[in-house]
Amino acid sequence: MNVLITGGASGLGAAIARRVAEDGGRPLVLDLHPPKDDVEYVQADLADRGCAERAVHGLARSGGGLDAVVTAAGIDACGALGDVPAEDWERVVRVNLLGTAAVVRAALPYLEDEPRGRIVTVASTLGLRALGDATAYCASKFGVVGFTRALAAELAGRVGVTLMVPGGMDTAFFDDRTEQYRPGPDAELNRPADVAAAVAFALAQPAGCEVREMVVCPSREPSWP
Repeated sequence: MNVLITGGASGLGAAIARRVAEDGGRPLVLDLHPPKDDVEYVQADLADRGCAERAVHGLARSGGGLDAVVTAAGIDACGALGDVPAEDWERVVRVNLLGTAAVVRAALPYLEDEPRGRIVTVASTLGLRALGDATAYCASKFGVVGFTRALAAELAGRVGVTLMVPGGMDTAFFDDRTEQYRPGPDAELNRPADVAAAVAFALAQPAGCEVREMVVCPSREPSWP
């Protein structure tokens, strides 16, 4: 199984790439930064639609097609709306939402050639429940939720679509934040590998059986339910 993974160089994306390889698949990574693992990789900025589309086509052609796409790339810009520079705020939406749509759009012709083509988009519990000082992230992830639900209806019977909604994970996602926006020392965070296992479960379903939506979060996730 050829699986294109955005954001596959780190965090959840890297965990998904490793799980795909462990399951005998072929991870194809699209990321702004090179992965540490030895996987096929194309550099791309998801904020640039043309760049993202070229990267998808390049990976698909080099891999001989695509069986699945997992859109795990995501960024954030924390702070009150008036304090976050407009360029940073808009980049979050371009990467998280518009980049997801661009990658899926470019991948569709390859996925529709497969009998079990699958798409897994990665939203967030903050795509279902909003918090202050997270307007850019919430706007983008609420958008991913709506986009994915509409896409599932549009592609029903042609390509399987799953919405993955993870809670907090123990990744470098929080490293560049100021202290007030980092998880506290007692925060319970999921291992990316455990969330990747849920993604693998969705990808492994037989034709005609789909996992539409999954929330995978720590048992004491503060943003859920």
